[in-house]
Amino acid sequence: MGRSAVAALVVLALVGCSGGGQEPSADPASSTPATVSFPDPATAPLEPAKAKVLQDALAKIVAFPDDPSGSRGATAAVMTDRWNWSGAAGVDVRGNPLKPATSMGVASITKTFVAAEVMLLAKAGKVDLDKPLSTYVKHRLTANNATVRQHLSMTSGVQDYLPGDYAQLTKAIEAAPSKHRTAEEALSYHTAPVGRPNSPFSYSNPNYVLLGMLIEKVTGQPLATVLRRDLAAPAGLRHAAFQDGEKPQPPVVVDDSEFCGPANDGYLPCRAFASLSSANGGLAADAPTVARWGYQLYGGRVLPAGVVSEMTKGEGEYGLGTMRFSELFGIGTAYGHSGDSPDHTSLLIVIPAKKVSVSVLLADGNRNVDHAMAELTKALQPLLN
Repeated sequence: MGRSAVAALVVLALVGCSGGGQEPSADPASSTPATVSFPDPATAPLEPAKAKVLQDALAKIVAFPDDPSGSRGATAAVMTDRWNWSGAAGVDVRGNPLKPATSMGVASITKTFVAAEVMLLAKAGKVDLDKPLSTYVKHRLTANNATVRQHLSMTSGVQDYLPGDYAQLTKAIEAAPSKHRTAEEALSYHTAPVGRPNSPFSYSNPNYVLLGMLIEKVTGQPLATVLRRDLAAPAGLRHAAFQDGEKPQPPVVVDDSEFCGPANDGYLPCRAFASLSSANGGLAADAPTVARWGYQLYGGRVLPAGVVSEMTKGEGEYGLGTMRFSELFGIGTAYGHSGDSPDHTSLLIVIPAKKVSVSVLLADGNRNVDHAMAELTKALQPLLN
């Protein structure tokens, strides 16, 4: 692969792009918001004979690693109110066997945490979703007075980084891979024109960089500290790392990212990359942790069900920090998020009607993770009846 192609992948990964497969469905059926409150997540494992069915589905994903819908390695997890399961197949980029507890970069799944925190602050009366974000964060990208809600839904008029912006971000990482970078530095590379508030939906990572700044401004605490205290700890997430405020916990997948160089500084893929994408794509976690988070969030267990409903409702493909899927995976309307990074592609879906949360993490970047998820949900469906 040429350097320009690598740089293109870096661009996608740096900001935790919207995912590695099809776009979320905008089917009208998906306009139904999640309103179900889930019971406690199960602690009992799925019985071995049924677990083999899911493990076999995972093995299919890694059987053809060079296929766009395959991967060299995959981990997955399912959380329900009756049982849970996790599995692993294949290897990382250096040939190390994966385990269910292997952490990978999950990129834009981070946005579900940032959105949930903003909703918590709104519930506490500390943030008004319908006030301009400029009320809290003074920045040239908030000068159009788009509301907090519009930034959450990516209708603020703030566009994504341009290709030239991404190229400059890549150079900054290559120049100092282990250097911490601030949110302000990340946004300093943004040159796209800003449109009007309530613009049509346009997937844009700078919206979430700004929302991360909002959280830090209102709370007076680093983003990682706030997300750990308010969300990860109450949800029982022991193997999530909000980079670069936290480092991934072992076991951790090995990365092979050209722009980060050969040194391993303990971040995925390196500290400069992780800090530049902290609020929009910095999370590292394992598959069971991601599935548990989906169950706790969209099951109304860390936010009231009414607030979750507000995050998931809408008429298009995106709610508030939430991708909206109709029947894409065959077992009912789903909510969640996908993410892409240089060596990893990820997808979290939650089906409220089935009280089930499913995560798939691939040890390859820019893969068709929707197909991988569909393989797993096809095997899963009979187990939910």
